[in-house]
Amino acid sequence: MLGFLKHPVVVTADINLNVVALTAMGLLSRLWQLSYPRAVVFDEVYYGQYISFYMKRIFFLDGSGPPFGHMLLALGGYLGGFDGNFLWNRIGAEYSSNVPVWSLRLLPALTGALSVPMAYQILSELGFSHCAAMGAALLMLIENALITQSRLMLLESVLIFFNLLAVLSYLKFSNSQKQRPFSPSWWFWLTLTGVACSCAVGVKYVGVFTYLLVLAVAGVHAWHLIGDRSLSNVSVLCHLLARAAALLVVPAAMYLLFFYVHLSLVYRSGPHDQIMSSAFQASLEGGLARITQGQPLEVAYGSQVTLKNVLGKPVPCWLHSHQSTYPMIYENGRGSSHQQQVTCYPFKDVNNWWIVKDPGRHQLVVSNPPRPVRHGDVVQLVHGMTTRFLNTHDVAAPLSPHSQEVSCYVDYNISMPSQNLWRLDIVNRDSDAGVWKTILSEVRLVHVNTSAVLKLSGAHLPDWGFRQLEVVGEKLSRGYHESTVWNVEEHRYGKSQEQKEREVELHSPTQMDVHRNLSFLARFLELQWRMLTAKSDGSEHKYSSSPLDWVTLDTSIAYWLHPRTSAQIHLLGNVVIWASASLATVAYTLLLFWYLLRRRRKICDLPEDSWLRWVLAGALCAGGWAVNYVPFFLMEKTLFLYHYLPALTFQILLLPVVLQHISDHLCRTQLLRSLFGALLVAWYSCACHVFNTLRPLTYGDKSLSPSELKALRWKDSWDILIRKY
Repeated sequence: MLGFLKHPVVVTADINLNVVALTAMGLLSRLWQLSYPRAVVFDEVYYGQYISFYMKRIFFLDGSGPPFGHMLLALGGYLGGFDGNFLWNRIGAEYSSNVPVWSLRLLPALTGALSVPMAYQILSELGFSHCAAMGAALLMLIENALITQSRLMLLESVLIFFNLLAVLSYLKFSNSQKQRPFSPSWWFWLTLTGVACSCAVGVKYVGVFTYLLVLAVAGVHAWHLIGDRSLSNVSVLCHLLARAAALLVVPAAMYLLFFYVHLSLVYRSGPHDQIMSSAFQASLEGGLARITQGQPLEVAYGSQVTLKNVLGKPVPCWLHSHQSTYPMIYENGRGSSHQQQVTCYPFKDVNNWWIVKDPGRHQLVVSNPPRPVRHGDVVQLVHGMTTRFLNTHDVAAPLSPHSQEVSCYVDYNISMPSQNLWRLDIVNRDSDAGVWKTILSEVRLVHVNTSAVLKLSGAHLPDWGFRQLEVVGEKLSRGYHESTVWNVEEHRYGKSQEQKEREVELHSPTQMDVHRNLSFLARFLELQWRMLTAKSDGSEHKYSSSPLDWVTLDTSIAYWLHPRTSAQIHLLGNVVIWASASLATVAYTLLLFWYLLRRRRKICDLPEDSWLRWVLAGALCAGGWAVNYVPFFLMEKTLFLYHYLPALTFQILLLPVVLQHISDHLCRTQLLRSLFGALLVAWYSCACHVFNTLRPLTYGDKSLSPSELKALRWKDSWDILIRKY
């Protein structure tokens, strides 16, 4: 029974020393003096704020991407003992002693270092030679821009890592498919492909481009699998279901998990929650939750409410009125009703309170028991501080003449009757008898006389309107739009019938009776929508650039400048690698079309296995470059050179592929191969020389004189390097 103890336990393992050596060199190049400079470098000022929010559990919203990348950076801060107390207010600010700089920059550096051996493995899995794989890894190793970006608290190197991991995992899965389908390694690499794709999307939205590329390649392979007559129908179905589960279900579940963890961590109110709905804000600890927690759930006749516009653009605001009236004559000569102004005010104010009144009764208090307001009921809204009724009529709005003016009715005895009846339309009701609920119900107020809908136009009124936002009656309702939808945010049951007592009541805190929470799915959907629709800052930046500038390296970014010496860090690409990679992309495209034309005429220049390897390499490498580059031409946002780095990575992988193809299939004599090999050695020596020349600007560890900076300039755009002197 214990016979196995008579023999030693032996474990054998295959260790690729090339991968080990490349990993070691990658770690050395990325981790060396990682905590230098001990100052905020470029976009660290941007990501650092979010890390501090995580440390303090404060909710935030970043429209540039999902929260997974931010959580990874925050994990470094947490492991380093960061307490979040640092003012991320300017680039170049010295880090205080409580900021673990090395720990915060560690994860981007590790992912950047591991991308080097992964480049080697991708080329190996594609079936190319050891020399081609080593060439790809060494090019990744000495690319200055990749080194700079991975040594800072930024997310591009993390995105590149997961992009490469997704491609590598799929290639290993595809190779396992040929040997042992449904084996443990087969399942592992297939599942890891889905996980890596979801992580890439979770770091930045642009990661979806690589995800779609992998899905496209997997779809083509699945299509060929369906045509394989050697497989049974059941086997084909199992293959398709496995791919669907790993490449569709797993990424979706992972994506939801990122947001679940994010929302679990940032549960406190903060400066960013104002653009969220009232229900979302009320689900956060502190802030609005302190006011709305325990408010009466059902709005009743006599309820005192504040009405917030659901749109939240251009700024969150509440239905508001005040004693001031519309001007008799506007600047353009049009006349108004001279009624009391109704606006949307972006601050909490006592003049935001309204009383929901039953048109058939006079009292402005809640009866006992309360009579809830339901969908379809006709109500009047009485302004709490002035006791005037919300009104609209066939008078043109101040800034939107195609819409009706909204006012609080003032009786001037000039034959202009009050039109103050509004029908309640609960757009998210469960049934036609739905009750108007605090925070949860989204309602439209439809004017009974004119069928106009109360709407936020979003225009800022002139000085006579105190620059508040215009509210109008939209005559032609075009269906559901958030600008016409309102929800009750603050709510209390009115108790005081007398006006002076009511004014005192409106100034007092709200009452607390019932507590509510918002589900994770509801919070996720709202947060995702806000992130996708958030407008990016379209203002020009002195280091912004266009996608055309990236390919030709006509741009750079000054990341950091030492306050006392001329040491500095710039995002600069290795011009030899960038130019060669672009030429390789052009060469691959021309060769592919040439081979396709030849094959159309039944002339096969390449053996079938070489042809399939050539096409797959192009689909992943050239395709990876295209999908990560071309979409930027369609984006209306401020772009920088670092946006090109994921695309550049795929170009670097393509470069050795093209070089090996030229050596193996176009250099037909030994002499040509020898000459081509000598050219490659000279070319790589030039790339190494450029890397060493730019190294002071990559690491920022050496002061450079103006003449030395000028010597580095090979394009006019390099003037930026010497303008400071």
